[in-house]
Amino acid sequence: MARFLRPLLRGTTYTRLLHLWVPVLFVSVWMFIGPEWPWVPALLLAPAGLIPAVRTGEGVQARWMLTPGEPDAGFSMEPSRTWRDRLRTTVWLEARLVLGALAAFACVWLPVTCYGLVRAALDRPGGEVPVLRDIPGHWAWALAAPLPLLALYGTVVGLGGLATAVARALLGPSAAERLAALEERTEQLLERTRIARELHDSIGHALTVAVVQAGAARAAGDPAFTDRALSAIEETGRAALEDLERVLGVLRESGRPVGGRPTLIDADRLLESARASGAKIDAEVSGPLESVPGPVSREGYRILQESLTNVLRHAGAVPVRVGVDVTDGRLLLDVRNPLAAGPVGSGGGSGLRGIRERAALLGGRARTGPADGEWQVHVELPVR
Repeated sequence: MARFLRPLLRGTTYTRLLHLWVPVLFVSVWMFIGPEWPWVPALLLAPAGLIPAVRTGEGVQARWMLTPGEPDAGFSMEPSRTWRDRLRTTVWLEARLVLGALAAFACVWLPVTCYGLVRAALDRPGGEVPVLRDIPGHWAWALAAPLPLLALYGTVVGLGGLATAVARALLGPSAAERLAALEERTEQLLERTRIARELHDSIGHALTVAVVQAGAARAAGDPAFTDRALSAIEETGRAALEDLERVLGVLRESGRPVGGRPTLIDADRLLESARASGAKIDAEVSGPLESVPGPVSREGYRILQESLTNVLRHAGAVPVRVGVDVTDGRLLLDVRNPLAAGPVGSGGGSGLRGIRERAALLGGRARTGPADGEWQVHVELPVR
């Protein structure tokens, strides 16, 4: 019994009933204007459904009144994108009007019927219900009096559930809307992944330089070397703080454009930071770096940064050959260091995986691993 009466205690039952009553108000007003044409309201609703914004309004109403409290109700709150969406909205408006009329009829006449049965049980005229007006009075009619109320209860709950199901079918996201939502979600995930890589590369590089410099300064015991190490730590830390502030700014303001990211034009600062950490870097840069598109140049800088960070982290102060070349519509990045002290293993670390992911996103390719007795990171990126 408690389960049977549970809908009476749910606010959703009454918000759904109110949602069904709303279009009936329009019909009620119209009945004072032209009662001889009761079909006109349904005719007037048809062109309203063709207005794109109407779909938004119906979706908002359905979400807050048919499924209050549900985080993912399955209703679209976007304007109609296609004629199919407009037609679905029109069908929903007509269905809502019909269901509302049934709900209004039940809410008026079923209680009146109950009242008429009670009067008949008291041996009085049946009231305003035509079918009860001429029935003979008898106490047995009292046994039938609860039936209209039970029918009202079932009608209200049933029509509310039916309206919700129909609304989900007609106001649910269309294929175009689902595709747009999927693309938006994909863009958000890609942006989060990019920001995670930015933090990994920038902060990881800064921490690696700081650790290497601090260890070398402590081992050297030379005041002059210690002063140079502290200067390198300060410069690298300041650059990392700038990167961190920029990334946090992007997270705080979703509409803020990403700007100020370093490019391969700034590679000299990166190479000097690695040299200050003790690495013996022989760099060869050729080709017009300024002609490389911004996205490619920025990702190339991060790839070079991660490659040098891996050398410092796993190999320490070893000779490193760096090649940056722009030729034949490609950007070539090549970083090599002695294999005996270099990174070993399957190349499954997050840093090397990030290098490959950056290259793949730009339509390029990356190769990491042993080559000719050295550890090599070789990346090719298209620049046009």
